[in-house]
Amino acid sequence: MLSKVADFIAKHQLLSSSGLHLVALSGGADSVALLRILRDLDYRIEAAHCNFHLRGAESDRDEQFVKDLCNSLNIPLHLIHFDTVEYASLHQVSIEMAARELRYGYFRQLCQDIGAETVCVAHHRDDAVETFLMNLLRGSGIHGLTGIRPKNGLIVRPLLGVSRQEIVDYLHSIGQDYVTDSTNLHDDVLRNKLRLNVLPLLKDINPSAAENIDKTARFLQETEKIFDSFMQTALQRLVRTEGQTQSVSISALLQQPAPATFLHEWLSPYGFNTAQTQQMIDGLNSHPGKTISSVSHTLLIDREMLILEPVSDPSKPIRIPEPGRYRFSSEMLFDVKLSNDITISKLDDCATIDAANIQFPLTVRLVQSGDAFCPLGMEGHKLVSDFLTDRKLTLLEKHRQLVVTAANGNILWLVGQRPDNRYRITPQTTQVLIIKIENVG
Repeated sequence: MLSKVADFIAKHQLLSSSGLHLVALSGGADSVALLRILRDLDYRIEAAHCNFHLRGAESDRDEQFVKDLCNSLNIPLHLIHFDTVEYASLHQVSIEMAARELRYGYFRQLCQDIGAETVCVAHHRDDAVETFLMNLLRGSGIHGLTGIRPKNGLIVRPLLGVSRQEIVDYLHSIGQDYVTDSTNLHDDVLRNKLRLNVLPLLKDINPSAAENIDKTARFLQETEKIFDSFMQTALQRLVRTEGQTQSVSISALLQQPAPATFLHEWLSPYGFNTAQTQQMIDGLNSHPGKTISSVSHTLLIDREMLILEPVSDPSKPIRIPEPGRYRFSSEMLFDVKLSNDITISKLDDCATIDAANIQFPLTVRLVQSGDAFCPLGMEGHKLVSDFLTDRKLTLLEKHRQLVVTAANGNILWLVGQRPDNRYRITPQTTQVLIIKIENVG
C-alpha cells in the first residue's frame, strides 16, 4: 500500500519531501489511512479537523477520535467549529455547499498561517468513479467525465490510485480503527445511491467495473488535453474582441467540425447553459435579431454575426437644466455649453447646434419606440429605428442608443450619430449650443 501511494505521489508530483503538508482529517477510514500512510512515508504533516455540528453527538465523537489519534501519533492537530446551518441560511446555499465553502476556506487560511504547501484530502478511486457516474447521469461534456484530478491548486489527492477496499484492508492490516459517518449508510442522496446500489451491481456484472470506469476517465483526461488545445486555438482565431464586446462570424462558426461544442466552450464561462447553446444553434438561420441572456451577458444572433456583450443596467434619463457638466452613467459625462464661436463640429462625440429657439431643460435618455427626427442633411422626418438600421447597427447597439431632446421633446442629437436638421448651424446662427460626451472611468 505504501509503495503504491508513493508511486502515485511521485508520478503526479503531488508532495515535496521537505515541505509541510496539511491533512484533512475527518476520522473516517479514508482520511485516517491517508494520515497513517503519509506519516509512514516520512512526509512532514499536520492535521486539520472541522466540526460542522450537523450530526449531534456523532460530530463530537469524531472530534474526540481525531484528537486521540493525533495525540497517539504525535501529529499536530488544528480544530475548528462551524455553525454550518446558520452559514447556509445566511448565504442561501445548501448545507452541503456551506460545509464545502467553510472547510476549504479554512484550509486555505490555515495553510497560509502555518506555511503548508498543500492540503491533502482522502478522495480515492471509488470517489472518482462515483463522480464520473454522477456527471454521466446528469448529462456532461468531456470536462465532466474526466473524474477527479490528482491536484487542483492547493488540494492534492494522494489516494486516487487506490480503491476503498484497499484502504479498509490496509487499516485492518495495521490494526487501526476509524469512525463511520452514519449518513453515508443511507441511500438518500445520489452519491450514496451510486455507492450502495449501483456500483455493487456493476461489479456483479464485471468485477473490474470500477477499475475500467476509472481507466476510461483517465483516457478522457488525455483526450481533454487535445480538445482544450484545439478549442483554445479555435477561440483565438474566431472570436473578435472590441472592448467588452465579442463577436463570431456565423459562417465561420458553421464551418467548424462541431459548432454547438464551440459555442458551449465560448459561452459557458459567461453563464450560458447547454439548452441555451442549442437554442442559438437552432436560431442561426431562422431567427436573426433574437437575443438570449445569462445572468451577466446577452448574446445577439445578428444578420451575419453572433455578438456577446455584458448586461448593462438600464440607464435612467437625466435632465440638464442649464449649461454645465452632467453625469449620465459611471462611464459617461455630458458637457453642455453655449459659445459665440460659430464652428461646426465634425466629431462623433460632439454636436454643435444652433442655440436659437432651444429651451432648457434638455433631456438625455435611451431611444424609445416611435422616436423620429430630421437627420442633418435630409428633408423630412425619419424613424430613429430605421435610421439606425440603415447605419447597420445591431439590435444591442440600438437598445443602447441615446438621444438628447429639448424642452419641447424634439430630438436635438442622435448621440454619436447625427444632429437634427431643424437645429443645424446656418449663416444666420449667432450662438452655438455645444454638447460633448466625455468617457470617464
